[in-house]
Amino acid sequence: MSAMLRFYNTLTRSIEDFTSINPGKALMYACGPTVYNYAHIGNLRTYIFEDVLRRALEYSGFQVTHVMNITDVGHLTDDGDEGEDKMIKSSRETGMSVWDMARFYTEAFFQDTESLNILKPTVVCRATEHIADMIALIQRIEKNGYTYTAGGNLYFSVDRFPGYGKLALLTGQELKAGARIEVDSNKRNPKDFVLWFTNSKFEHQTMVWDSPWGRGYPGWHIECSAMSMKYLGEQFDIHCGGIDHIPVHHTNEIAQSEAATGKKWVNYWLHGEFLIMNKGKMAKSAGNFITLKDLVDRGFDPLDYRFFCLGAHYRTQLQFHSDAMESSRTARLNMAERVVSLAESANAVPLDSIGARASAYLKDFRDHLSDDLAMPRCLSDAWGLLKDNEIPAGEKLAVILDMDRVLGLRLNLARTVPQAEELDEESAALLKEREAARAMKDYKRADALRNQLLERGIIVKDTAAGVQWSRKR
Repeated sequence: MSAMLRFYNTLTRSIEDFTSINPGKALMYACGPTVYNYAHIGNLRTYIFEDVLRRALEYSGFQVTHVMNITDVGHLTDDGDEGEDKMIKSSRETGMSVWDMARFYTEAFFQDTESLNILKPTVVCRATEHIADMIALIQRIEKNGYTYTAGGNLYFSVDRFPGYGKLALLTGQELKAGARIEVDSNKRNPKDFVLWFTNSKFEHQTMVWDSPWGRGYPGWHIECSAMSMKYLGEQFDIHCGGIDHIPVHHTNEIAQSEAATGKKWVNYWLHGEFLIMNKGKMAKSAGNFITLKDLVDRGFDPLDYRFFCLGAHYRTQLQFHSDAMESSRTARLNMAERVVSLAESANAVPLDSIGARASAYLKDFRDHLSDDLAMPRCLSDAWGLLKDNEIPAGEKLAVILDMDRVLGLRLNLARTVPQAEELDEESAALLKEREAARAMKDYKRADALRNQLLERGIIVKDTAAGVQWSRKR
């Protein structure tokens, strides 16, 4: 790629040219899931954004080391150190041990990301396997004078760290105002946070380890600092996550990391916006969430959701509703059908042999990608290419498949899938009636018939290879 990548850096509130610490290499850390429940599609929007970021870096020639944590201990129901450990709470409600539950939901998470064609991180690190690293980092912070003990727990003192709150743009006045709010009586400042909990706070904690401060478990924030430094070093290029992490989790990560090392920790901070439902942002705590399986049960392909997310810039809120998902499915299938048609009529030519017209689309795509991952404009470039009748099929195929290295829509795999079994007579009749309704462009009737089939346990998908069905599991 000729254009330099430029990203919006939350730390500076500006779009900046991306310059990596080590030429040709990009070191990237992303906050992973807390594995106490299924990921909802709002969570998955963030992982799709991070996948596009990684693909853009690799597309631009960087060798990416992508590290992601799995939080299987220590994340409380409130980011301000209040409430219960989410893992323990869910374990009690489900009857599963915390260890079995962590394994189950970790596996479910990666099944979701695989179906969304999200590349697996270079390193996946579990919090419970890095307790020694966390203890060692806490000891460095303690040695540098940033901690105090109260009520048996070890706290980080934000007043001793002059740069606290720079990511969230918290002013000194705001910090003093926050200090008047009583939350945890052990805290000298309510924004102080726990580095290590002991039995003095949770007498019946299941997951505990020995430490210099007593038998207990780490605070949530320390895990990301300890594991990112273990695999990426004390300074790295990019840290990303959802915008909800800015005011507490990422702010605290910066404070404890730089308190330990005495130097700047991360150069670029990138954050994805919320997926919005009618009742506000999607959240498990509010019971206001949809899983990827819910979408599949409604007859959508996971890649329909990926396409839906690509239609909005990662820094803008995205409103979820069924009509938009239907439109995304139709558009994605249309795109896949065009690629299948191209592949049937021609072979992809080498990229360095394409003509000026195809080259112009590819240049626009790369320019828009470089402009803070402007994926809606990248999609527009892809459509423009596919609809341009002046470009030979072999050139179109070469360029769209190159674009799909970032889009991640698996356009090179759009092929006929054989049906393994037959439908019963009544279901077959409903499917035939639905096909007739679609042919007549009576989409309301077609959707109603698809819902009837779903009630009978038949999931219908409109694919590039035609209508396919599978049994609901």
